[in-house]
Amino acid sequence: MIQLDPAASLPLVAQIVEAIRSRVQSGIWLDGMKLPSIRKLATSCAVSPLTVSNAYNRLVAEGFLQARPASGYFVTHELAPPSRQEKPLSHPPSVDSLWLLQRAYEGGERQIQAGCGWLPEAFLYGSGVRSALNSLGRRPDMIELGYGNPYGHEGLRDQIALSLARQGIACPRSGIILTHGASQALELAIRCLARPGDTVLVEDPGYCNLFPALRALGLVLYGVPRLKDGPCLESLARLVQEKRPKAFIINTRLHNPTGTSCSAPVLHKLLRIAETTNLMLIEDDIFGDLAPETSPTLAYLGQLEQVIRISSFSKTISPGLRVGYVASGPAFARNILKLKMASSLTSTHMSEAIVHHILADGRYRLHLARVREKLAHQQEKALRRFARTGLVPFCKPEGGMFLWMRFKQEQNVLQLTRDAAQSDFLLAPGDYFSPENARSPWLRFNVTQCDRTELFTFLNHWKATQHASTCA
Repeated sequence: MIQLDPAASLPLVAQIVEAIRSRVQSGIWLDGMKLPSIRKLATSCAVSPLTVSNAYNRLVAEGFLQARPASGYFVTHELAPPSRQEKPLSHPPSVDSLWLLQRAYEGGERQIQAGCGWLPEAFLYGSGVRSALNSLGRRPDMIELGYGNPYGHEGLRDQIALSLARQGIACPRSGIILTHGASQALELAIRCLARPGDTVLVEDPGYCNLFPALRALGLVLYGVPRLKDGPCLESLARLVQEKRPKAFIINTRLHNPTGTSCSAPVLHKLLRIAETTNLMLIEDDIFGDLAPETSPTLAYLGQLEQVIRISSFSKTISPGLRVGYVASGPAFARNILKLKMASSLTSTHMSEAIVHHILADGRYRLHLARVREKLAHQQEKALRRFARTGLVPFCKPEGGMFLWMRFKQEQNVLQLTRDAAQSDFLLAPGDYFSPENARSPWLRFNVTQCDRTELFTFLNHWKATQHASTCA
């Protein structure tokens, strides 16, 4: 039968799944063989029947078992296409940003997501969400079964307008549209500005999941090199002159993936270019709440005339709530509203009510201050450990979760990524963040995931192995 280890880090359900899967794949258990009943295997393994049931159900979903009513569970190879079988991760069919994202979301408990783009639960505002749920659950008026306001929760829009005013950004409530996360906000803004065949500028490196989304809309992309103080203005001016783009999408603060923030002089010059060429600037400020409050933004320097501001609460409260927004002039907001209603009617009222409760409660700003302090501490620790491992940063960011790192001696970072995946380390190589998938020596690291000794042990061992192989 199957031997389990209750002291192992791998959950018991996963241990049963791996044991059965390996027997099926190796041919020890043949097609059509009947497995022990749930109760019999549970007794043999000293676990609950629910544990075995969960394991069997997972294997049915993967195509390794077939459940026959009133008969039990049977091994089957017919339902398991070759693509579902385990394959060596050193030769994945396509190692790209979508592969990275899929592995990140599918990762088990043992996986160290060193290159992921979000904060762990310990950094999110779980206590605020629980408090909001407890409070809202006692209010009968919160049980709304209709679609709600297409603009979004009025109270939350008021809170956002107030927050923008504190940052020196004038925006009436009529200029704020709530969306299903920042991704929907970006899509709606672009669809209002561009049509299939139009050109849009993005940052290089930039947000990897943005590129396929824009291409799916039929848009032509050109990358603007990202420097330590912002976009390369010389390249931007040339592309604007030659390609006549409809918009430029930019992270001004705590850029993904480099962690850099734009300087005020660069932003002023960028605004002048936009104003003289009628280029719309889409400021994706999704990491802005993690930046120093004094850091400049396009929406502050240029207000919302040539600038469309996008943000969300996914990075600091909870990604599961999926609450974002677009802030723009009221006329543009009405165009956003039409597209939003055409695609999704309204956004999620309950999620918006939770975020409104958190912002109105007054303790959210204290939460942000604590998160910024924790991230600064994690960043210092990570930089010291990377220095001992032989990796150097593009720059030292002014906060946030990202470090853009490279080895002093150039290495094959894609091979490193494949080898790391075999050891349950999820890395994010620079190729993923290029609009053209250009080769890059850089890696994005998340400082909240860089406190594990085994990560640096792996990096040191891998580097030594590559050096020995080269010398041989």
